[in-house]
Amino acid sequence: MTCIFTIPALKGINLRIYEKEFIALIGQNGAGKTTFAKTLNGLLKPSQGYVKVGNIDTREKGVIKRLVQQVGYVFQNPDHQLFNNEVRKEIAYAPKNIGLSQVEIDDRVGNAAAVAGLREEHMNLHPFFLPKGLRQRVSIASILALRPKVIIVDEPTTGQDFKQSIEVMDFLKQLNEEEGHTIIIISHEMDIIARYAKRLVVLSQGSILMDGSTGEVFSKADILNQTFVKPPEISQLSQGLSRYGISEQITDMDMLWQQFAARL
Repeated sequence: MTCIFTIPALKGINLRIYEKEFIALIGQNGAGKTTFAKTLNGLLKPSQGYVKVGNIDTREKGVIKRLVQQVGYVFQNPDHQLFNNEVRKEIAYAPKNIGLSQVEIDDRVGNAAAVAGLREEHMNLHPFFLPKGLRQRVSIASILALRPKVIIVDEPTTGQDFKQSIEVMDFLKQLNEEEGHTIIIISHEMDIIARYAKRLVVLSQGSILMDGSTGEVFSKADILNQTFVKPPEISQLSQGLSRYGISEQITDMDMLWQQFAARL
């Protein structure tokens, strides 16, 4: 006799995400961040409860074609997502797969490549001949070609130096602020999160530990400690200066200098 025991990966999740938000999911390894993110695009389905994207219930049969046009998922390693031998074919794959006309496919490929910062000289190259930063842009462009409202990016800065990380995050910020996409990132880089995310959802052992603005969450170091997350240095500094009237919810140097200037 074989006995199979299952342990719930997520427990008691009750969360609403709004259009055009820039959210980061944080927490230690195994907290449930990636599992939760994958329920948003139907890669995983809840065993209990439900996940709705707009008016789409992800548990329904036959919703994947509609769902992938609403929620795009960029994997942590772009090499796990890229499989065509040309950048152009890679970006065109998803629109072709949902049955769009060639005219529409060409239009979407051109638009997605332009938004992602890919030039014509890249389009006929094998994606694996590109540096990682550009491969990640190809991955994002392949998602943009479906024109989803929500883009989830798992560990967008892993394996990249600071300059490359900023380029990727600036691009996601542009998609959020100029193109109107809801951006959800999963990251362990607290300095990067402090600089870009507007809302943080902290997961611990499959449950939501905290949900609030970036400054508010990072000011709760004692609670974050439960999931082994350390606030960025700028947040720790602002908390140390709180006795001088400085806000504990500062997340970047510009905010700190503004507070100092207001007291001069």
